[in-house]
Amino acid sequence: MFTGIVTDVGEVIAVEDKGEVRTLSIACGYHGEGIDLGASIAHAGVCLTVTSVRAGGPSGTVFTVDAAPETLAITTVAEWAPGARINLERSLRIGDELGGHMVSGHVDAKARILSREDLGSSTRFRFEVPERLARFVAPKGSVALDGTSLTVNEVEGNTFSCLLIPHTLEVTTWGARRAGDEVNFEVDLMARYAARLAQFPAAEYASRPEESGSW
Repeated sequence: MFTGIVTDVGEVIAVEDKGEVRTLSIACGYHGEGIDLGASIAHAGVCLTVTSVRAGGPSGTVFTVDAAPETLAITTVAEWAPGARINLERSLRIGDELGGHMVSGHVDAKARILSREDLGSSTRFRFEVPERLARFVAPKGSVALDGTSLTVNEVEGNTFSCLLIPHTLEVTTWGARRAGDEVNFEVDLMARYAARLAQFPAAEYASRPEESGSW
């Protein structure tokens, strides 16, 4: 699990295809001794497993991850090439501050940036998501975009806007984002489960004691 609070910006330094799997080497500022093999790290919102760690690279540590075919099909990972900068977040530990919202690292789809408006004290981005996911986006709700926890402002159909403060633009990859770019989109976990529960009327659930906990 993650919180959508970016803690480093990594750089892709190598990409290697091994059959259907793509191995990416990422240079980062994390201390290598603190990264265990098998650890989960969110890469622009995509949870990937660390397969090796070594010293080196422009930031001091290089680790590798493997991206499976489904990940390559529904996220922006397939577009990453050497030189690409990506938001990173280590997995949440019990006792850590939950500064954003609960993020699983399981991207639902790619969102497209429709516009960027620099307002001085903030920057407004407007996004478009697939119609099937629009019902999960609500004003004042949370979304994860490229691994960043953001609050939704206005919603219209399958488009919505978010305001980003200068600090966010400076410490993440959002400062370089422009209209036409695609970013990884994950809906809020609570919205996901609420939609699922809505498919089953409460009366139907209550009539099945073996599932409600009454025996």
